[in-house]
Amino acid sequence: MEINDLADFTDLAPTCRASALDPAALAALVREVHGPVLLPGDDGYDAERSGFQTAHRHRPAVVVGAAHADDVVAAVAFARDQGLPVAVQATGHGLSAATDGGLLISTRRMSGVRVDAAARTARVEAGVVWGQVVEAAAAHGLAPLNGSSPGVGVVSYTLGGGVGILARTHGFAADHVRSVDLVTADARHLHLTPGTDPELFRALLGGGHGLGVVTALEFALLPVARLYGGQLVFDGERIDAALAAYLRWTETVPDELTSSVALIACPDIPQLPAHVRGRYLAQIRIAYTGCAEDGERLVAPLRAVGPRVSDDLREMPYAESHTIHRDPSDPHAYHGDNALLTGLDAAALRRVAALTGPQAPMMVVVQLNHLGGALTTGTGAVGHRDARYALRLLSPLDGTDPAAVRALHAEAFAAVEPWRLGRSVNFLFGGHADRPDAAEVARSVHDAREHGLLAELKARHDPDNLFRFHPAAAATPVPEPAVA
Repeated sequence: MEINDLADFTDLAPTCRASALDPAALAALVREVHGPVLLPGDDGYDAERSGFQTAHRHRPAVVVGAAHADDVVAAVAFARDQGLPVAVQATGHGLSAATDGGLLISTRRMSGVRVDAAARTARVEAGVVWGQVVEAAAAHGLAPLNGSSPGVGVVSYTLGGGVGILARTHGFAADHVRSVDLVTADARHLHLTPGTDPELFRALLGGGHGLGVVTALEFALLPVARLYGGQLVFDGERIDAALAAYLRWTETVPDELTSSVALIACPDIPQLPAHVRGRYLAQIRIAYTGCAEDGERLVAPLRAVGPRVSDDLREMPYAESHTIHRDPSDPHAYHGDNALLTGLDAAALRRVAALTGPQAPMMVVVQLNHLGGALTTGTGAVGHRDARYALRLLSPLDGTDPAAVRALHAEAFAAVEPWRLGRSVNFLFGGHADRPDAAEVARSVHDAREHGLLAELKARHDPDNLFRFHPAAAATPVPEPAVA
């Protein structure tokens, strides 16, 4: 279901201090890098700092449009010498901590993808999005552990863990990484593997934001050429029954089946198909790696809920997997939060639906992801692996007060508090740096032990807090969301 731009969010003039930069050092940076170096007011500055999230934008003193890894090294060295904090953006999907002043490294030009079909691996540069990898791998009958949207950046998604279409079958994307190329706070360019620096390598895979700038990843591909999937969509009068059936059903399905259910009160706008305008819908999304015949048998209890608004479950090439979720493709303004849960009952889920449905004071898209399976094992620093569900709330910002959005989301999350473990950094969207509880949000991504280990590595590898991705980054290593 696509949510189009509902408002034009414009920024005030950047409150950065480009005039304080050393002119000689800036001129040397311009000579050294291959991509553009932009200051506020330059042609291209606004476009370079903008991303998929339009409610929040970086307002840096200087932007470096990195063309390759050497540009990243030069940019980090310049920022270190000038005392500027560093932020990184590929596509800007998960931006929640906008940099005001400082240096922004834009990696969108670093778009190289190389597939080794014999080794079943892919090597990607920092600006690559998942759609590129899916296409390149599909030519060899292979698939990556991508997310639901082809426009999401590979690197940030993976550094946050990466809960994808095949998550229950194959686990987190982070657990399949073979090597990481990293520019550290002292402007060294390292090639990391489990054998070169196991502690730092592990930390990057699930807790890596704030530890440096990743310029490339190499990860395993899977021999998946097709799957059985799509959506079952129920209308408002069957939503309670569909939710109860879905929760019961998730207790029975094999690990080869990954699914989620979304609740959407569709606005009555011409951008949406006529048959869904103004309707309250439950969309159950299915991705099954077994045969279509077994898939049909597995989804029978869901179809038994009753007539569907639509039902497009089918066998498809993996290259069409993005059609399962149909995520928005146009930039827009939004705020989102999440809760990782040890369990859930139908009454609590009904309470969430009642608070966020058609009678809510603002639009809220609810998504419940079924976790477990292969997500419970792995070696990376992904937090809360024992979660069984992820409850996600997202609201378009169409002039609505962000504080009112957060308040409604908090009320809905209170319904699931008995099962709450923490948060997934992959599903934090928009404005969390400005929250009064920003430090608590940062800490909620990992348990106390993991949080402490990551904080120690942050202090060791970035003692001056150069990579200041979050207002609490000096005390906590958790950065802006990993879905950029």
